[in-house]
Amino acid sequence: MTDYVIGVDIGTQSTKAVLCGARGRIVAQWTESYQPDTPAPMWAEQWPQVWLDAALGCIAGCVRRAGESEPGFRPQQVRALCISSLYGGSGIPVDADMTPLHPALIWLDRRARAEADWTRANVDVARLEAITGNGIDSFYGFTKMLWLKQHRPEVWAKTRWLVPPNAFVVRHLTGELAIDRSSAGNIGGVYDWHTHTWSRELLDALGIPLALMPERIVAPGEIVGGLTATAGARLGLPAGVPVLGGGIDAAMATFAAGVTRPGQHVAMIGTSMCWGFLTREVDPRHGLVSMPYVFGPKEDIYVFGGASTAGGTVTWFRELLRDEASGQTADLGALEAAARDVTAGADGLVFLPYLMGERSPIWDDRASGAFVGLTLFHKRAHLYRAVLEGVAYSLRHNMDAGMRGAAVLDEALIVVGGAAKSDLWMQIIADVVGRPVRTIDEEVEAPMGDALLAAHAVGLATEDEVRRGWVTLRERAQPDPAAKRVYDERYAAYLALYPALRDVMHRLRP
Repeated sequence: MTDYVIGVDIGTQSTKAVLCGARGRIVAQWTESYQPDTPAPMWAEQWPQVWLDAALGCIAGCVRRAGESEPGFRPQQVRALCISSLYGGSGIPVDADMTPLHPALIWLDRRARAEADWTRANVDVARLEAITGNGIDSFYGFTKMLWLKQHRPEVWAKTRWLVPPNAFVVRHLTGELAIDRSSAGNIGGVYDWHTHTWSRELLDALGIPLALMPERIVAPGEIVGGLTATAGARLGLPAGVPVLGGGIDAAMATFAAGVTRPGQHVAMIGTSMCWGFLTREVDPRHGLVSMPYVFGPKEDIYVFGGASTAGGTVTWFRELLRDEASGQTADLGALEAAARDVTAGADGLVFLPYLMGERSPIWDDRASGAFVGLTLFHKRAHLYRAVLEGVAYSLRHNMDAGMRGAAVLDEALIVVGGAAKSDLWMQIIADVVGRPVRTIDEEVEAPMGDALLAAHAVGLATEDEVRRGWVTLRERAQPDPAAKRVYDERYAAYLALYPALRDVMHRLRP
């Protein structure tokens, strides 16, 4: 009898699920889309019911589709499911009945600038960095928690726990509350990566009660509980199916790409960009983010650099060109075709992709986007190519920071996410970073990592099979020496632009 597992990833703009059979054979997939709420400039939040409904819809959709397409499939053959999610920032403030009290301030939200400044002035920064392996910025969840405490005191007073998105969904499926250590570590500021526990020292210094943090911390891929009868009935699955805590989506996508040893490195380019690698040495002075990895020994740390907007810049650009009469955004295929005819370097045009401030390595929530070098000669194809190149420069900037931290990287760069669908973008990245680019044949990333963890947890995949992975890597682009020379010059200009424009950017920010 064939056994199956389900992997679910709750993302910023969509939730995706995959139902897999033996050795990762994809039987069914399902996606539910949505958008975060942006009620003010630099704010980004989400009511958790959106995530819960999407996760339930994706699981039920996969079960239903498998029943239609897979001969002999029965829901009783689903052995486990695992759930990962976006970085939930502040987490969801919930009361003792698990009722949400306020939207979660997600990773993209940058409203906690004053709280980050307060932390730098009132907390031992060196001590915080040493304990957590991370720095201080409004990106981190602990600053967002402080914003809720300061600006939503009525919510803070009623809050029993602060819960990441995947833990919230798992709690509804199983009745059990636990946080995986990947999600805990990415909060920054409150998690001790040496002991893999909450840091009472830093929580006290920040004024965040320990009681607000979920007490149970599990390894990614650890079984949290079994599916309740009520949840199972809604999903079309039997009660008792093991439900696992996953991890942060970027780390899970990296795991899905087969990264299980130091040296391998992956760029996940979706709404945002996360480039990361495995290590056991953490140095926050290089401006990157660290968290426990989602597989292997607890000593393995996932270190990544992140751009706040990557694929999001493409979405923004296409929206700018929306046809008001038809309501249609600019055709992506036409933009790609036109941009291919533009020479490397976009004829002297450089784009800074800082449309929601920027994370690593500059850590400036008041940074803003810019096209520099515009002339009457430039057409929209130039601007579109410059957008793709700007994200590639940002990727190289983060890779340079990682290598300053003595990371020894494999020659090839693996790229996953929506950007990998673009041949043009993959070639630009290869030329900008000067490395061969590989992509995954399968059209799933983090959900496949969840499914693989689920299979491993219930004995359907050996550790050797996990380390080999369930995806097929394909050689996608080789760097062109002539283009690389052009991009080296443009990258130098890119690096010079932010320091030159920084003060003006700050004056223009509200």
